Amino acid sequence: MSPAAVDPAGLPAGPDAALTRLFAARGAAIVTVPILQPADPYLDTAGEALRRRIFLTRGEGGEQLCLRPDFTIPVCLAHIAAEGTLPGRYAYCGTVFRQLRAEGSEFRQAGLEDLGDGDRAGADARAVADALAALAEAGAPDALDIVLGDQGLFEAVLAALGLPDGWQRRLVRTFGDDKLLRSALDDLARRDGQAIGSLDPDLHRLAKARDLDALTAAIESRMEAGGLSAHAGRTPAEIAGRLVEKVAVAEARLSEASLKLLTEFLAIDLPLDAAGAWLERLAGERGLALGEGLSTFEARNRALAEAGVDLSAIRYRAAFGRPIDYYTGMVFEMRRKGQPDALAGGGRYDRLLTFLGARQSIPAVGFSLWLDRIETARRSFR
Repeated sequence: MSPAAVDPAGLPAGPDAALTRLFAARGAAIVTVPILQPADPYLDTAGEALRRRIFLTRGEGGEQLCLRPDFTIPVCLAHIAAEGTLPGRYAYCGTVFRQLRAEGSEFRQAGLEDLGDGDRAGADARAVADALAALAEAGAPDALDIVLGDQGLFEAVLAALGLPDGWQRRLVRTFGDDKLLRSALDDLARRDGQAIGSLDPDLHRLAKARDLDALTAAIESRMEAGGLSAHAGRTPAEIAGRLVEKVAVAEARLSEASLKLLTEFLAIDLPLDAAGAWLERLAGERGLALGEGLSTFEARNRALAEAGVDLSAIRYRAAFGRPIDYYTGMVFEMRRKGQPDALAGGGRYDRLLTFLGARQSIPAVGFSLWLDRIETARRSFR
């Protein structure tokens, strides 16, 4: 089974129909999804930049709904509800709704979601190649700035530096936002432990030693002495776990050498065909074990070349991300030369479908085109 599909041959003539025919020729089912969508998946996974632009409303049963601000989540939900076969490719074309934008509140988008392909490098390359083909079909200018980032490689660098899990999560949440990332790095460089300054010394000692059993018992004893039920709210074991992480985060410091290495990594801005060798050299010279993160990066570059994508025309920027929280790996944007707004953008989101309720882990990658921006760019070249 698969989400309800429409026949691209039955669509009206025009550039949008040409795009859907292109997508169908590349093995994608053309699907439609309702304009009204459950709001919680967006509020929980999309990130602040998108959350604050959502049009919210209430359903007849009091459930929180929204006008769809993108197609990725609705397409994934439709796939899960229909128990769609895998791998599956779904394409769409329609209107999305976002408030607080200078361009207005309604935008036409087209795009493609590629679900369940275990060849992640090949699927990533196909997404980039399909986005380029779709831009050409839609009449976008030939002169493009294409930028690619890799959240998975960023996470590999953080892990190789030995940062506590809490700090790694905090830094990953800032990926793609230069201001927030710089603030987090500055904070990491000067940690002074103030966040735990009032913590009971005995609890501090146990948390620092990561003695969860003793820490849980100590917390339970203090709760009983204070007349608090151990079964109300968080359990003593949950509190102990959070306290261990809080102490580790508060007391973590990045050495000057490690901070310099992370800063050097984040400053990488190279043509994609030169980036692999640069990363290998950086990892080798600094003893940075990037493991699967680097091998995935190199495999994707090979797949891009095999797909006919010119790597020299793409910039790899180590600090580049997109302001949507569900991305997990490669992200990219394609812009009119010298302009800031994306004409196309997308990336990998391997954890999203599980979060949305899929019974198995489903690798996924996709992209969308901003059709109104493409039309504006096309008119300016006439």
